[in-house]
Amino acid sequence: MLKNLPATDRRLWALAWPLMLTNLTVPLLGLVDTAVLGHLDSPEYLGAVAVGANLFSILYWTFGFMRMGTTGLAAQAWGKRDPFGQVALLVRSLLLAVGIGLLLILVHQPLISLGLTLMNPSPDVAELAAEYAAIRIWSAPAVLCQYTLVGWLIGTQYPRGPMLMLIVANGLNIVLDVLFVSVFGWNSRGVAMATVIAEYGAAILGILIVLSRMPEGQQFTRALLGELADYLKILRVNRYIMVRTVALLLVLAFFTAQGARQGDTILAANAVLITFLLLISNALDGFANAAEALIGEAVGRDSRRHFRMVFRSALRWSLWGALLLTVIFVAGGRPLIALLTDIEEIRLTAWQYLPWLWLLPMASVWGFFLDGVFIGATRTRDMQNTMLFSALGVFLPVWWLTTGWGNHGLWFSLICLMLARALSMGWLCWSYTKTGGWFQTR
Repeated sequence: MLKNLPATDRRLWALAWPLMLTNLTVPLLGLVDTAVLGHLDSPEYLGAVAVGANLFSILYWTFGFMRMGTTGLAAQAWGKRDPFGQVALLVRSLLLAVGIGLLLILVHQPLISLGLTLMNPSPDVAELAAEYAAIRIWSAPAVLCQYTLVGWLIGTQYPRGPMLMLIVANGLNIVLDVLFVSVFGWNSRGVAMATVIAEYGAAILGILIVLSRMPEGQQFTRALLGELADYLKILRVNRYIMVRTVALLLVLAFFTAQGARQGDTILAANAVLITFLLLISNALDGFANAAEALIGEAVGRDSRRHFRMVFRSALRWSLWGALLLTVIFVAGGRPLIALLTDIEEIRLTAWQYLPWLWLLPMASVWGFFLDGVFIGATRTRDMQNTMLFSALGVFLPVWWLTTGWGNHGLWFSLICLMLARALSMGWLCWSYTKTGGWFQTR
């Protein structure tokens, strides 16, 4: 079927499908941990890992800019046919990743204490979660290096690399979970150790993959290390993504907290529906990630024609993906909810708010797609500003005005956030396209 598509569509799909598979299998690590611990005699171990894993998801996602920023810069170096620029970016980004990871290890005690205080688990769970976190923090350099390696591999258009890294991480995690927990009886401690080893295994494989893809004739020289200004450039691109990511995390945390204020049933129902938002994001991000690489290549080549072709192809397939997800949720929303919970009260409540899920794919696809365009063009400051506008100028005011609607008002606010991102980023996109701003030196 792909053979009959235009060349740009074929290139987009060649990049997108491994990234989709990679994104959709990300939750496997958590599912394996849950399955192994869920068969122990005490629920406290499962609760400790749930709390600890959530804490590290937030912590590491905050540094997700190491992946996104590296992709845009690597794609532009790839488009310029600049082998030195590609390798120099990789070396400098890896050094930053290791440095930040070591810093997180040094300051982990106050970070973990603050996180557990905010999550407020029971004393027994908190003690086990602290033990889990004290082990898991040692994976920080490996995780941040993985972000950099994945970003570089996407930017240099080798999406199978991230897929192989994830397969190794999941495979190691499954084997070591069973060995450490079921055989050695290390409980939540064993889960943490298995995850740390799996993260380092994936990082080592990623390094081997990028070494095999080094431009021919490129030697390691002092010049690759660069000067302070080179690292500041990387941080300047990435800091805006970090602020944007933190703003999004705070919105989701606020959404969860406001749902909790309406009772445990609303909280649980929202959690079930938000799971599908993560599914939407992971599925549609395959096209967005592919767009990052191809848009960055077009900007690096200074090719407006290539930019337009990639833009249209990525937008078209993103919309088709969103439409397919909408059909799935409309036709199978109730059975999907039933798969996630067998508690009748939560099911009935989730069904009540199911129509908001029907709106999510088409409301959110524009922002996901434009994230890919802006990352590829390294317009990360615009990503930050539009997210801050959408969160502070739209989401919070709409929520405040619709508090009388209860949980419906909360979901309406989330939809408005997605639409505000689409409109604000869309306006900037139109402006840059009209003036040629995508290709201006920043």
